Amino acid sequence: MKFWFRLAVLSSLAVGAWAQSSAPKAESTPKSSALDAALFYQILLGELNTRQGSPGSGFSIMLDAARKTRDPALFQRSVDMALQARSGEAALQAAQTWKREIPSATEANRYVLQILLALNRIEESGKALAVSINELPLDEQAGAIASAPRIFGLVKDKALAADAVEKALTKAFTQKATVAAAWTTVGRMRRDAGQVSRATEAARQGHAADPKATGPLVLALSLLDNVNSSLKPMVDAAMKTDVTPELRLAYARSLVALAIRPDALAQLVLLNDKHPAFADGWLIHGLVLQENGQLPEAEKRLEQYVRLVGDIKTPEHQAGLAEALMSLAQIAQKNKQLDRANQWLAQMPTGADPIKLASRQADVLAQQGRLDEARQLLAQIKPTTAEQALRKVLAQSFWLREHQDTPAAYVLVKAALDKQPNNTELMTELSLVCEKLKRFDEMEALLRQLMALAPQEAHAFNALGYSLADRNIRLDEALQLIEKAVQLAPQDAYIQDSLGWVKFRRGEKAEALAILKAAYKAKPDAEIAAHLGEVLWVMGQQKEAGTLWREGLLLKADNETLLETLKRFNFKP
Repeated sequence: MKFWFRLAVLSSLAVGAWAQSSAPKAESTPKSSALDAALFYQILLGELNTRQGSPGSGFSIMLDAARKTRDPALFQRSVDMALQARSGEAALQAAQTWKREIPSATEANRYVLQILLALNRIEESGKALAVSINELPLDEQAGAIASAPRIFGLVKDKALAADAVEKALTKAFTQKATVAAAWTTVGRMRRDAGQVSRATEAARQGHAADPKATGPLVLALSLLDNVNSSLKPMVDAAMKTDVTPELRLAYARSLVALAIRPDALAQLVLLNDKHPAFADGWLIHGLVLQENGQLPEAEKRLEQYVRLVGDIKTPEHQAGLAEALMSLAQIAQKNKQLDRANQWLAQMPTGADPIKLASRQADVLAQQGRLDEARQLLAQIKPTTAEQALRKVLAQSFWLREHQDTPAAYVLVKAALDKQPNNTELMTELSLVCEKLKRFDEMEALLRQLMALAPQEAHAFNALGYSLADRNIRLDEALQLIEKAVQLAPQDAYIQDSLGWVKFRRGEKAEALAILKAAYKAKPDAEIAAHLGEVLWVMGQQKEAGTLWREGLLLKADNETLLETLKRFNFKP
């Protein structure tokens, strides 16, 4: 990146960060003498040189005047001139001279820090950071420390940046007021550098130093995953204390992501009990319960959220209100209360997503048997952006696939893809359409193109592997593809379902059973229920299979995979 562009970005980060943590203070400077004619002429000459295209000469003249007067404004003008001349070293010289001549000038050291970062002199930047932080009053240092990851965010060598900042915070680690912020900052930078074990240790150190501090716990939540769950006991213990509602909600979200739903629901119950006025707790609790199939309980909590935020017009609450109303309409649909579903949709805020709203309205119309009206409603969506136009096509195609008009979906998506041949979302959708139409060669070509365009995305590997397994062909290749998807998204229950299914197709029934049970526990879903039930049936556990299939029908009564499975086994629910 060009030096002057890097500096512009870094300046905005550094100045903005310190502005949040510290109000500007008047610099203590020696009294300057009256501006005599010679000095006035020198400053004027420096400005004229700069304006006439010789910023280097103007810089030298202005810096000399700044030294003579020890005037902060002239030092700052010298730095600006050097930057105009695109000379990082000259700008650094001016800023360092400013700091040397006026040691109390905090602004000078901030310039030094920004310029050093722009010059990619990371170790020296760390020393400048230490000076800038230690110059602040103690009660303002924690805020400045927390801004360090943003200030060093453009550094390419993340590990080197973390080393430099950790050295800069040596003093902060010894002060009660700053120790938690220091360990949190170091942990964030170690995490971003891929040094997970060191980030984990930083979270522990910060929490041990100040158990009431939020920062180390937030860092710990960002590090929790199925591979690194060693911090969970520490977070669990903290959650037994009186933590903020925002932190408890963040933990519940992390547990949902980890598929530890019972613990997540327990945290959400506590959250609602301890902070009944905290609206977001009711929304997330309702959504998790809905995803868990506990619809009556979900409905109660979502209705409470609507009551709490109905008159609050902030964008965040209006977005939450739209999500809650959409879910309430969906629950009403499942209960065949279609008038009630329409009543919820009629309350949608004006800024609600037009694609989501029309899709839900079309779903209700379809459930009433008004298919032509539903299709027309989706066609009449008027997108205002290219992103909305794309989502409109995807919503139409999904509706057509769900309502047995897959050929029309093919024509629609193919036309859109012809205009945007490398659009991965359209390619993904068209591959699903092709599979339904049994155009397997075209589907495979699309998925392999997706693998080439987005090799870090798991979907294409999983989709092709699952299709091969489901057709009971090329099972070794299917396993390789699905295992690649598992590597890319190890927590995805649907990918685990594919893994269990290909194992079953290969005759590895016991392993398939264990994988599918875990997948269904993580994500109760009709299609996973179909696969798990089939494995149970074939292994002689017909009663358990029947129970599971009935659960699947409650989750989604029209799931094609489940219905086809019941038909093959002549199972009457």
